[in-house]
Amino acid sequence: MELSIVHSRALVGLSAPPVRVETHLSNGLPAFHIVGMPETAVRESKDRVRSAILNSHFEFPDRRITVNLAPADLPKEGGRFDLPIALGILVASGQLPGDKLDHCECLGELALDGGLQPVTGIVCAALAASACNRPLIVPLSCAATASVVDDIALLGAPDLLTLCAHLNDSEPLPTFATSPAQPTANNTPDLAEVTGQEGARRALEIAASGGHNLLLTGPPGTGKTLLASRMPGILPPPDPQEALVILALRDFCGLAKPGESAQRPFRSPHHSASAAALIGGGGNPQPGEVSLAHGGVLFLDELPEFSRHSLDMLREPMESGQVTLARARHRVSYPSSFQLVAAMNPCPCGYLGDPEHPCCCSPEQIQRYAGRISGPLLDRIDLHVPVTRLPPAQLLRRGGRGESSATIRQRVSACRARQLHRQHCVNARLSNDQLLEISQLHEGPRALLEAAAGQLKLSGRGLHRTLRVALTLADMEGSSHIQEAHIAEALAYRAA
Repeated sequence: MELSIVHSRALVGLSAPPVRVETHLSNGLPAFHIVGMPETAVRESKDRVRSAILNSHFEFPDRRITVNLAPADLPKEGGRFDLPIALGILVASGQLPGDKLDHCECLGELALDGGLQPVTGIVCAALAASACNRPLIVPLSCAATASVVDDIALLGAPDLLTLCAHLNDSEPLPTFATSPAQPTANNTPDLAEVTGQEGARRALEIAASGGHNLLLTGPPGTGKTLLASRMPGILPPPDPQEALVILALRDFCGLAKPGESAQRPFRSPHHSASAAALIGGGGNPQPGEVSLAHGGVLFLDELPEFSRHSLDMLREPMESGQVTLARARHRVSYPSSFQLVAAMNPCPCGYLGDPEHPCCCSPEQIQRYAGRISGPLLDRIDLHVPVTRLPPAQLLRRGGRGESSATIRQRVSACRARQLHRQHCVNARLSNDQLLEISQLHEGPRALLEAAAGQLKLSGRGLHRTLRVALTLADMEGSSHIQEAHIAEALAYRAA
């Protein structure tokens, strides 16, 4: 046989479109050509494939070799096509039977000695292969990561020679057992370690219960970062579908570890991060921090220190829960349903309003500092919470700490379960029509909200976000209707 076809998968965003690796051997001067829009790493695979075949004790054909990666208009990148190219050459040259590869897919990068190296996007490829009911052959080092996909026949091979022995029926490889992703609660520091700050602790629980965005404002050293880092610990574990998407995003960026459990992510980029690092980008668009925080928390410390351009690019994913990156030859979408938790000082020196430290900033400096954050972005943050300085005696006193993260997480999980049963999403993700239909305000709460909205000059978005927080407060108390107390507390967070 001088022509062979091996099935593989490319990686475009979080999708894994099929690729046919067609190999043809013909007479003529020895040559090795790869066509089908291969980028540099794919073109270089011919040197890796040649060395891997020779070092695996096979014969490299001394003929004209043409490898076509179809479809031709789909860009191919990375070393994931090394293994199917090598197998295609061996089948086309008659050194392997071709029938064993007709109904399976494979991908993997080859080392020069024939060993199989891990590749990214293995979870996406496993999902696509499972949907087509095809077995998937991957490097053994990737098999544990791919095994989180249920209902897939998975083979993990350590090297090319071992895989060829399996295909020749001389030493069959065992099917790798799948183990669906097990969502677990985050192993993060306990909220009980935070002394005092009852108001901020209450706001954390509200934000976790309804999926709301949160801004902590206060002088330096008052515990804003400490509080924010405890947020993942009070969030309930992700459901199995969320867990799979979270692991797929981590695997896409090469961050997944074999056998790791699925936890809600906590991403904390430095304020020097570019807009592309936050949102995603590049010639072949890669996910940014907002996508890596999908299903979890994006923490922005020292919020005004981020560039205003970068912060304003957060507005769309905060509303839609996804990021669409369009380039000349690419258009991909990544999920980005995250909770924003931000922290900032009230002024450049940090001591505006602090009774113990006088502020040394001029009104112009304070105004310029506050102006680094646009009004539309602040309007999308549901809870604005001041964090005040605690007296030294309280900080040095042992005991007297608040509830643990585990205790709060139980209440948060119960509150979210109530929301998911009612509307299949958390309150922060309700559309305006759904919100008005579910809230059903009585005359007293409605009058209070209307009066306060006029007095505080709330925008339409601010009004609806206040109502969403009030609905979360009602859910936390198990109330079937929003009461005036819920409206008043929600307005207090909006006016802070």
